Amino acid sequence: MTTDIAPPGVLDGVRAPATRRSQPPTAPRITGVGTAVSATSYSQREVLDAFGITDPKVRSVFLNSAIERRNLTLPAEDAHGVRAPESQGDLLDKHKALALEMGAEALRVCLKNAGAELADLRHLCCVTSTGFLTPGLSALLIRELGIDRHCGRADIVGMGCNAGLNALSVESGWAASHPGELAVVLCVEACSAAYAMDSTMRTAVVNSLFGDGAAAVALVAGNGREPTAQPAPAVLKFASCIIPEAVDAMRYDWDRAQGRFSFFLDPQIPYVVGAHAEIVVDRLLDGTGLRRSDIRHWLVHSGGKKVIDAVVVNLGLTRHDVRHTVGVLRDHGNVSSGSFLFSYERLLEEGVTRPGEHGVLMTMGPGSTIETALIRW
Repeated sequence: MTTDIAPPGVLDGVRAPATRRSQPPTAPRITGVGTAVSATSYSQREVLDAFGITDPKVRSVFLNSAIERRNLTLPAEDAHGVRAPESQGDLLDKHKALALEMGAEALRVCLKNAGAELADLRHLCCVTSTGFLTPGLSALLIRELGIDRHCGRADIVGMGCNAGLNALSVESGWAASHPGELAVVLCVEACSAAYAMDSTMRTAVVNSLFGDGAAAVALVAGNGREPTAQPAPAVLKFASCIIPEAVDAMRYDWDRAQGRFSFFLDPQIPYVVGAHAEIVVDRLLDGTGLRRSDIRHWLVHSGGKKVIDAVVVNLGLTRHDVRHTVGVLRDHGNVSSGSFLFSYERLLEEGVTRPGEHGVLMTMGPGSTIETALIRW
């Protein structure tokens, strides 16, 4: 599926120099971004030692993950220094507490960078796959932060690591139909609340990979307030690709043996994702007059070392192209749906974007699914 936010024909035509192209008047602009993590950061070795994992194969998975540190909220030690597995109920309580804490912080930072306040917020879309809440996180944050009760809201639950771009598509459409009004996507993943702590190889990959994190992005179309601290690229187009034959390759479902939910990642998923990356990117660029070589900035989900390598090889990217993707993985692990926004934040901090340059956002997750978006500064 492809979705154009710009009016028909805006992106068509001769491949003129990018700097000559004007922004479509109704295209939503990304006016701010903000991130947050949980309080405690652990090295991979510290996580292994905290749970007394001695199996050399499992330790190798952790220590060769290209991850140096992750933010996690581990169960407390008992009197004997043992961290006992938490019940599903305790994990749900942890998810709620962390989601509210990290989500509120990421939202505040995002709005500050957008030159906005909570009172300016008109629509909030919250994303999470690491716990289930009813009422949803959006309602809880509106109450917690005193946001206007008339603020529109939506909650996207259970779509996994790709869901940040699904939500960006939803909010971009809302912003385009409400010119001048502020919409925010908030991705909150309390991955510490979704772990099955054991020493099996099934869970080793998962337990070595994910970290706690939240990320928010603000959107305004038309004559909205100008951002005060960050460039404001326009969101032009979306393209999706689902791989039905790999529907079970990434999942978070009930583990009957442990009596709780747990993640599963098929070892072949990096190669499946890599093999389909070209298809969806070419579809994204179709009709725009752009080639892959015209894309100046690539912001790819930090799905894991092998996933990143597969995307690089299949799209012909350089290590420089994915420097922020790799850096986020190194410093935070995979923070699921918000990972690409952590990379976007780092790109803005570099201060290297220029008017007329294009970027591609890419996320991957269960389905198996690849989501993409085209943006232009």
